[in-house]
Amino acid sequence: MIKTSVALCTYNGEKYIREQIDSILNQSLKVEEIVVCDDGSTDKTLSILAEYENKFPEIFKIHINEKNLRSVKNFEKAISLCSGEIIFLSDQDDVWEENKVKIICDFFENNQSIDIVCSNGFIIDENSSQQNLYTVWDVPNFLSENKKEINYFKIFATIGNFATGASMAIRTSFINQVLPFPTVEGLHHDEWIALVSSEQKKFAFLNNKLFSYRIHSAQQVGGISYSKDEASKEKLISRFDYDRAPKTFRDFKIKLRTLNDKKRKISAYLEKDSNENIKDFLKEVQHEKSALYQKLKSEHFTLFLFFKYFYR
Repeated sequence: MIKTSVALCTYNGEKYIREQIDSILNQSLKVEEIVVCDDGSTDKTLSILAEYENKFPEIFKIHINEKNLRSVKNFEKAISLCSGEIIFLSDQDDVWEENKVKIICDFFENNQSIDIVCSNGFIIDENSSQQNLYTVWDVPNFLSENKKEINYFKIFATIGNFATGASMAIRTSFINQVLPFPTVEGLHHDEWIALVSSEQKKFAFLNNKLFSYRIHSAQQVGGISYSKDEASKEKLISRFDYDRAPKTFRDFKIKLRTLNDKKRKISAYLEKDSNENIKDFLKEVQHEKSALYQKLKSEHFTLFLFFKYFYR
């Protein structure tokens, strides 16, 4: 039996934390350990956590940070304190489906070469009502429907990230590949884990909807959900289909802006750590950018000059 841990980060989460913790405790395959790192809550979060710790002392391990670490470094701390073979990352305001842990653990057992698993999920509002929306987690399924072979590394390195931490589980044996998390502006821990694992072909994505992601006014990260219509679906496919050539001025602008942002993040990391694997990320971005400029030069020379000047 695989031993499982949950790395749960909290900060002023009194409004939703009970619902999330209860959903973790009510899993069909029970978790052995819930490691909580609180980042200086000033509301009732700590007293709520103390209630659970008193009720389930064999499961809960509560750590209160001496200073505010913020999300990325708080998750780094929580992950490093886990002792299970599989670590599930958890936000404080979501809700898990009761079979999440079992489905993901079964997948790990049947796919020994995979070290990171993410899944699809639902969207809920502040009142826990499920919303009828498309999400970035639908992208792999949309691409598969279009008979696309998905290159996760190419997507994460040159387009964007849909491997959100709220849906992520990681083998403890892989932790040394991603810790410590980079302190680069705009580079979140989930994007970093997705990049490293997909480059090594150790990443997998399940279309099962195994959690509910809460959208509310106080959350840190948005841009997850879209209207459930054909226009939104086409927009998502167009954005993440790396073989689909840009056609309009807007297409080229978005693509180049994204590549420049990726280059900035990776270059900032390499200034601190000359990691050969990370250099491969930069090569992928530079290759994609060169190919895009070549296309512009041969097909839209005026645009090529414009972008060459303004989007270097």
